[in-house]
Amino acid sequence: MSFSNQLTASRTIARASKQDISAFADAPVGNIVDAIGRSGAMDLAIKPITETKQFAGTALTVNAGPRDNLAPWAALRLAQPGDVMVIATGAHKEASVLGDLLIGMAKNAGIVAIVTDGVIRDISGANAVGIPVFAAGVSPNSPQKNGPGAVGLPIVAGGVAVKPGDIVCGDEDGVVVIPSTQIDAAKPALAAVRKKEASMEAAVADGATAPDWIADLPLDQVFTFVD
Repeated sequence: MSFSNQLTASRTIARASKQDISAFADAPVGNIVDAIGRSGAMDLAIKPITETKQFAGTALTVNAGPRDNLAPWAALRLAQPGDVMVIATGAHKEASVLGDLLIGMAKNAGIVAIVTDGVIRDISGANAVGIPVFAAGVSPNSPQKNGPGAVGLPIVAGGVAVKPGDIVCGDEDGVVVIPSTQIDAAKPALAAVRKKEASMEAAVADGATAPDWIADLPLDQVFTFVD
């Protein structure tokens, strides 16, 4: 059986380095968003479906189209350890794009998380596999395996452009994509954000009721008062 007339793939798939991924691995998604210009998070509907939530990895992009998962299954052949499979469905929500069997084989292939703008099924089985899965919802309806589809090419998922070589991170707040062109600048920016956040958290613990940058100003420099 051949699917070559239904499936397209990039011969060379760019991937972020392990060192670059590790720079973001334990950071809250909100901090990463702040470090890359206060944007870059996927649509708010895309949230963790599994109990395991936090991840960071390099994007393995998949364009599955609506109600079809031939491309995600085929993408397993091109997967490498450390990949995050990001599946674009055109935000299709009438049928699942994956279930626990695909998730289990993805883990076996070294995939560290799966993100889709579509929906999934088999929640108990997905939790048993143990890798994070983020989606726009859950439906027991089944997809087809007809194609067309693509792997390793630019996609849009959750309103965000994703390319191979980008870093994808997730936690309970959602998913953020760090474009490959911003990785070098984002690392020191993230360190600065985390330092500022730690200072603010310490202030909260000490009983602060407002941050210094506003607490130290005279009220007439903060407000224009009216009677």
